[in-house]
Amino acid sequence: MPSLRALVASGVKIPLVLTQPDRPAGRGRKLTASAVKELALTLGLRIAQPASLREPARLPGFNERPDLLVVIAYGLLLPPALLDWPRLGCINLHASILPRWRGAAPIQRAVLAGDTTTGISVMQMDLGLDTGAVHLVRSMPIGREDTAGALHDRLAALAAEALSVALPDLLAGRSVATPQRGELATVAPKIVKAEAALDWHSSAVELERKVRAFNPWPVAEAKLSDGRRLRVWQAAALEPGPRSAAGHIVAASKAGIDVAAGAGILRLQRVQPPSGRVMDVEAYLAAHSLDGAVFVA
Repeated sequence: MPSLRALVASGVKIPLVLTQPDRPAGRGRKLTASAVKELALTLGLRIAQPASLREPARLPGFNERPDLLVVIAYGLLLPPALLDWPRLGCINLHASILPRWRGAAPIQRAVLAGDTTTGISVMQMDLGLDTGAVHLVRSMPIGREDTAGALHDRLAALAAEALSVALPDLLAGRSVATPQRGELATVAPKIVKAEAALDWHSSAVELERKVRAFNPWPVAEAKLSDGRRLRVWQAAALEPGPRSAAGHIVAASKAGIDVAAGAGILRLQRVQPPSGRVMDVEAYLAAHSLDGAVFVA
C-alpha cells in the first residue's frame, strides 16, 4: 500500500494494479479483498486478480506495453512473457539487502538468524529467485525487540521511500544496476506452521528470536506436559540461571513464566490459550495453575 501511494504521488500513470484474488478470512471465512485492492478501488485504478500468471496475455490491457512493472510481496512467480512485457522490465522491492535472504520469507528469516540489519533492495527482475541486479538499497536496523510484524510495517514504508528515489532514474533509463554476488546468497524459504513449535532444547536466545519472527504468523507455540497448548506472542531471553532440565518452569510470577532452555532461561510474557485472547502472563496465571507442569517439545 505505501508503494502504491508513492506511485500515485509521483504523478505517473498507473494503467493496471495486479493483486491476489479475494480469499476467505476470519471465523466466518468470508471472501475478503486484499488491502491493495481496497486502496486501488478507492483510487479509481483498474484492477486484475488472476489466480495464475501463466497466461499474461489475458490480462486487461496486455496489448498496451507499459514502461515498468513494480512488484512488492506479490506471492507469485512472473513468467518470461510478463517479465518481458514492460519496456523497461520489472523491478521488485525486496525486503532484504540482497543477496542476503533471497526467497519468500526474508523478514522472518532475518529475525530467526539474529541479523542486526535489513533493508529494501530495488531489484531488476529476471527468471531466477531474487537473483537480479540491484538498482538501489536502503537499510535499517533490526531492533532487539522487533517482531516480524513490526519490521514488515517499517520496511513497507522504506520500500515506498526507495521507490520514490529510484523511479525517476528507472523511467529515464539511466539507472545502472549492480549484479549480485551469488556466492554470498542465502535462501529464505517460506514459513510453514510446523516451525512454530518451541523446542526447549534450543537456547533461550534462539527461542526468543522464534517468538519474534513468528509474530504475527504463525505465532510460536508451547506445549505443556498435561496437553495444554499456549501461543507465545512475547518472550525474552534471560541470563543463565540455576541449571534445570529443558522445559522445566523455574519461576512463575506477574513478570513472566521462566522456562529453562537448552542454554539460558526464556521468560514468557504474553500468551494466548486455545480459543482465548492474548493476555499478559499475570492474567493467565490468575486463571490457570502450572503446578507440576513442564513444557515439552
